[in-house]
Amino acid sequence: MTAMTAPMGKFGQSVKRVEDSRLITGNGRYVDDLVLPGQTYASFVRSAYAHARIGAIDVSAAEAMPGVVKILTGQDLVEGGLFTLPSGWNLTSIDGTPARVGVHHALAVDTVRFVGEPVALVIAETRGQARDAADSVFVEYEELPTVVDMAAALGPDAPRLHADIPSNRAFTWDIGNAAEADAAFARATRRVSLELRNNRLVPNAMEPRAINAEWRSFDSSMTIHLTHQNPIGMRVLFMMLLGLESENHLRVVSPDVGGGFGSKAAAYAEELVVAFAARAVGRPVKWTAERTESFLTDAHGRDHVTKAELAMDDHGRFLGLKVHTLANLGGYISTSNALVVSYMYATMLCGQYAIPAVHAVVEGVYTNTCPVDAYRGAGRPEAAYVIERLAHLAAREIGVDQAEIRRRNFVKTFPHQTPLVYCYDSGDYEGCLDEALRLADYAGFEQRRTEARARGKLRGIGLSAYVEACGIGPSKLLASLGGGGGMWESCEIRVQPAGSVEVLTGAHNHGQGHQTVYAQIISERFGIPMDRITVVQGDTDRIQAGTGTYGSRASVGLSAAVRSCDKIIDKGRHIVGYMLGIDPGEVDFADGIYTSAATNQTVAFTEMVHAAHAATQFPTDQLEPGLVATSFFDPPNFTYPAGVHVCEVEIDPETGVTEVVAFNAADDFGNVANPMIVEGQVHGGLTQGIAQALWENAVYDPDTAQLMTASYMDYGMPRADSLPEFGLAFWPSPTPVNPLGMKGCGEAGAIGSPPAVINAVCDALGIAHVDMPASPEKIWRLCQERQEVA
Repeated sequence: MTAMTAPMGKFGQSVKRVEDSRLITGNGRYVDDLVLPGQTYASFVRSAYAHARIGAIDVSAAEAMPGVVKILTGQDLVEGGLFTLPSGWNLTSIDGTPARVGVHHALAVDTVRFVGEPVALVIAETRGQARDAADSVFVEYEELPTVVDMAAALGPDAPRLHADIPSNRAFTWDIGNAAEADAAFARATRRVSLELRNNRLVPNAMEPRAINAEWRSFDSSMTIHLTHQNPIGMRVLFMMLLGLESENHLRVVSPDVGGGFGSKAAAYAEELVVAFAARAVGRPVKWTAERTESFLTDAHGRDHVTKAELAMDDHGRFLGLKVHTLANLGGYISTSNALVVSYMYATMLCGQYAIPAVHAVVEGVYTNTCPVDAYRGAGRPEAAYVIERLAHLAAREIGVDQAEIRRRNFVKTFPHQTPLVYCYDSGDYEGCLDEALRLADYAGFEQRRTEARARGKLRGIGLSAYVEACGIGPSKLLASLGGGGGMWESCEIRVQPAGSVEVLTGAHNHGQGHQTVYAQIISERFGIPMDRITVVQGDTDRIQAGTGTYGSRASVGLSAAVRSCDKIIDKGRHIVGYMLGIDPGEVDFADGIYTSAATNQTVAFTEMVHAAHAATQFPTDQLEPGLVATSFFDPPNFTYPAGVHVCEVEIDPETGVTEVVAFNAADDFGNVANPMIVEGQVHGGLTQGIAQALWENAVYDPDTAQLMTASYMDYGMPRADSLPEFGLAFWPSPTPVNPLGMKGCGEAGAIGSPPAVINAVCDALGIAHVDMPASPEKIWRLCQERQEVA
C-alpha cells in the first residue's frame, strides 16, 4: 500500500486493526517463540497437597538424569538473597492495624498452602528432560488439615494457614458511614435482603504465562522476556526482589501477549524463580506454563460471599445500603487483591443510584486455594452484581417494573459525589436505559413470554444498570487510599526526517488494538497516513516510563499521546513562522497543513518536518532542531463508563438448560475512538460475563482442597454457539477528565452481564435468587420444586 492510498485515521471511525494481518497469518511473536543461544528449560515441582509441612527434599535421582543443569529449592532462594513476594496495596483494618500479610516465598520453604504451589525448580537442556526430572524429585510432606469455606476458615477450630495470623483473617475493612446507614434503615418502610456468592473463576487466557530470562555476567545485567500486562512495573519489582542495583541492569520485554484479563498484571512466584535461576546457571532459562498449571496457579477471580440489605420507602426510593462481604484471598494476598476487594469493589456499590447512606464491610480471608487477584473488571463486576440483584428484588417488593425501579433511583445530575469516595464524571442514565429498552423491544416481551410458554419453555427478562471506574488514577487519590501513586501514563513521539512517526507508549497491548487506535488518532492529528506511524511498546529499553494496561487505561495513554502531538504541532508553528517570516501565533494547523491568513501561504506537515531536521530555516540558538516530544498524563479523576444491559433467556424445564436468546446493551463509553474495536471488546466482555452467570465455576473439594475443575473437561467454558447475536448501542456522554472525552470499554461487558442474566433467570422461574453459575442441574432442580409447588 503506497502513501497515496494508505488509510488516514479519523477519531470515531471503524478503521480495521493494523495488527491483525500479522497475527492471523501466524507471524505473531510470543515469549515461547523465542529460543536464545544456550537455551535451557524449566519445570516446576508442585505440591499435590493443599496444606502440608515440607520435610526433606531429595533431588539426587533427578540430578542424575540426562540433561539436568540445576535444581533449586526454596532454601536455595533464601540463601541466595531472593526477597519474598510483596502485597501491592497497603490496606488498613477498621481497628487501625495494617493488613496481616502472610509471608510468600517464591518457592515454598516450610509450608505449602494450596495445590500447585511451587516447591522446587528443575532446569534442563530440553523441556522434556526438565519435566521428567521434576517428576523424580521426592518431597517429604506432613499433610495438614485444609479449609476452603471462608466462614469455616474464620472459625475458632479452623486450621491456621499462617502461624502469625489468627483466625485466617487478613483484614476487616470498611467504607461509608455506619451511623447514617443505620438511620436510613430506621426510617425505611421497605427492605430487601440477599445472601449471594460471586463464584470463583479461572482466567484462561489463550496464551499461558511464559518467561525467558537471560543473565549476562560480564556486566551483571539481565534481559527478561515476559508475557505480562505491565513490563515496566515488573522491571521495578524484579530489580528490587533480585537485588539488582538499578533499572539499567534489567531489561523487560513483553512482545505479543495472547490475552491477559488482569491475570497477567500480577507478580507471580514462577517468573521470579526463573529469573533467579537464569542468574544462578548463567544461561537463558525458559518456562511456559502448561494448561493444568494455569488452572492451578494463575490468579483466580471473584470468589465473594456477600450479605446485603437495601432500605426503601413505599415508593421504592433507595434510602440506605448495608453490605458485608467475605473475600477469598486464597493462600496469600497477591499483588493487587487487597485493592480489588476494597477500593475497586466497595466504592462502586451505589451503582447508578443516588443512595444517600451506605456502609460496607469487607473481610479478607485466607483459605487453602489459589490466590485471587484482578480478573476482568476487578471488583466492579462484584459490586454491580450486588446492587443489581437488590434492585431486581426491590422491583418485586414494591410491585413495579424492573426498568421503573431503576429510573426512580438513577443519579440525575453530574458530576455526582457518591458517599463512597468517587465522584462520577458525566452520564445520562435514563437515556441509556431508554435506548437499551428500545434495542431489546422490552415492550413486546410479554407476548414473547406467552409464545414460549406455549412451547413448554420458561422465558424471562432481566436488566442490569452498571457503572464502573476506569482509567486508573489519579496518582494522589490512589496514594491517599493506600497505593504507591504513580498511575500516570507516558508517550514519546518521534517524527523522523522523511515524515514517518514513531510512538513510544508505556501502555501495553494484549488484544485491545492499541497499535490501531494510537495510529488512528495520531494520523488524524498530524494529517498523515496511518502506515507512516509505528507504535512501540512493551520494551523497557525503548520506553522511558509507563504503567501498563489494565482497568481500561487507554484513555490515559492516548491522552498522553495527544499532548505529545500538540507539542509537535506547536513547535511546527514556530518553524513555519520562521519559514514564512510571520509570528507563530498567526499560523494555523488543520488536516496536515499549516496555513496563515497573513501570507495566504501553506506548508504541509511533511515540509515542516523536513525543515525541522534540516535546521537551515530557523535560528538553532532559539529553536532546537528535530521533532521529539514526551508527555506524562495524570488524570484528575477516574472515568465512569456506565450502561444498561437487557438479557432475555429461555429455560427448558425438562433439562434445566438455559439459553440466552437475546442480549442487548446500551453503553456510555464517552467518545469512542474506533467503534469496531470497541464492539469487539464489548463482545468479549459479554461472553465472559454470561459464562460466569451460566457455566464457569472453579470448585475445590471441601475436604482435601483439591481443584476439581482443573481442565476443560470439567470447567465450563463458553463457545460461539452458546451465545446469541449481541445488540449494541453507544450512548455517549463525553468525560471532562481527559482531552479526548473517552471513558473506557474493556470491562463493561463482564460487569453488566452477570446480573442481567441472573435477573432474567429469576424472572423466568419466578424466584428471588439463584447463585451463579445457573447450571442445568441447578435450574432443573428449581424447576422440579416449582412443579411440586404448583
